[in-house]
Amino acid sequence: MRLGPHPQALSLAPSRSLGLKAALAQGNGMRLALAQLNFTVGAFEANFAKIDAAVARARAANADLIVFSEMAATGYPPRDLLNHPRFIDLNLALLDRVAALSTRQLAILIGFVDRNPSSEGKPLHNAVALCHDGRVVGRRYKSLLPTYDVFDEDRYFEPARDVAPLALNGMSLGVTICEDVWNDKDFWPKRLYHRDPVCELADQGASLFVNISASPFSLKKAEFRRQMIRQEAVKHGRYFFYLNQVGGNDELVFDGHSIGVDPEGREAVRARDFDEDFLIYDVLPPSERAQPTPPAVLRDVSQSDEEAAYRALVLGLRDYAYKCGFSDAVLGLSGGIDSALTACVATAALGPEHVFSVAMPARYSSEMSLTDAAELARNLGIHHRIIAIDGIFQTYLDALAVPFSGRPQDVTEENLQARIRGATLMALSNKFGYLLLSTGNKSELAVGYCTLYGDMCGGLAVISDVPKTLVYRIARFINRGRAVIPQSTLTRAPTAELRPNQKDSDTLPAYEVLDQIIEAYVERALDVDAIGELGLDPAVVVDVLRRIDLTEYKRRQAMAADYRALTIARARM
Repeated sequence: MRLGPHPQALSLAPSRSLGLKAALAQGNGMRLALAQLNFTVGAFEANFAKIDAAVARARAANADLIVFSEMAATGYPPRDLLNHPRFIDLNLALLDRVAALSTRQLAILIGFVDRNPSSEGKPLHNAVALCHDGRVVGRRYKSLLPTYDVFDEDRYFEPARDVAPLALNGMSLGVTICEDVWNDKDFWPKRLYHRDPVCELADQGASLFVNISASPFSLKKAEFRRQMIRQEAVKHGRYFFYLNQVGGNDELVFDGHSIGVDPEGREAVRARDFDEDFLIYDVLPPSERAQPTPPAVLRDVSQSDEEAAYRALVLGLRDYAYKCGFSDAVLGLSGGIDSALTACVATAALGPEHVFSVAMPARYSSEMSLTDAAELARNLGIHHRIIAIDGIFQTYLDALAVPFSGRPQDVTEENLQARIRGATLMALSNKFGYLLLSTGNKSELAVGYCTLYGDMCGGLAVISDVPKTLVYRIARFINRGRAVIPQSTLTRAPTAELRPNQKDSDTLPAYEVLDQIIEAYVERALDVDAIGELGLDPAVVVDVLRRIDLTEYKRRQAMAADYRALTIARARM
């Protein structure tokens, strides 16, 4: 059943016209509130406060239904907290409090964790509750449980055995949870599951689709999701609303970017990305199809991959710091592009007064590096100091002269400098309570071009999933208005400055080649022969793959960073 040509989309307008009131009163019409919020895993009181405030806004806007994201009660992903009975109890207690907020006029749709009443199967369900008139009136469970990439839901949850619409105010709601919408046979060339819950709900007469989600960010994913939701709306001739979580939890960043699509596939409502948002959307009944409708409400979103990546990094760092109780951060500022980007992200996330940068020159450091670091710090307005480490380095060399006797200098002495810098930064972190940010990029971490207990020291590896070529692209995006990052930092050959005249290219292939191999091997899971067919030097490919495999031990010891992307091929978006 088609619900009309186009909804009236409003941006927090608290009142509606008499004509619209009358139309909605005829049935099959509904005013939806979409609450795209930033939840914290396990912060039940803080999460409830957000929910309570959003419900109050929905009530003031005369909404009929307010929708919250997947596992809004617990925050996503709760992971092994799900093994603690007390955690499940607190989540269910929160659900009762949310249900009490619902009224006869305002229903609430919210994700939570339910216990499996059956004696068979996993003990829990990834669930959604419909709350109405002060109580829970319906529960539905997630059918498709992802176990790829960062997901491990089959470890905790029992899938739904069947699906059914939820009835509300004369509407038949086809409610699904995240992965349930990712299995349309007409969209995917190869499906991961045997069922399609959306089709099952359509066959049972669902007149309006709602998907609550916690879908992590990756480049180009937002546009992919829009195409997928548009496909479902057009295929089934129904309105389709997709409500996503926003914010950072540990190493995952959720971009929000919630949308609503009409039966003709037109995007009529779109929430901001990388920010909380609240939207009101009026779905008109069929009897009002001829009524003129205003323009859609489409919030501004990122316009490029570089902008999206930058905003994801800022949001991820801000939430990681604040949710872990940090207000200040410290990092080594080398004059290179990686530490420059990390400093820019930290400044945007925490504010310049909360960022402390340190230059640590030794005998191989160039004057240009010190100058660029100081200029960047001035441009950003962050705290900056110099702590020379050459004397410490010489003390190490003197102490090790006898045991190293007869052996030439090699990477050992290079690593000593990196480890002195790491220890210096850790000391500042310990003394002042700063969050130490490490600055290695994905290209370096993939092949082990990094030093354990040196430049890998830190509480958060901010750009650890950003390839070097993308580092440069984001840096140029930051410089689009003015030269925040010194031009010489962008144009000089990358170097660790741990030996005379050192360049990254002495050890690694060109980053354009290296990143292509890493993407093919790590994210697309291509083997050496398939990668060779991309027109790359077979010897270079073999060497890079060997480095990736041999460096796993370093990534295992790295702290608080998303290194799983380096070892798990992404099976889908």
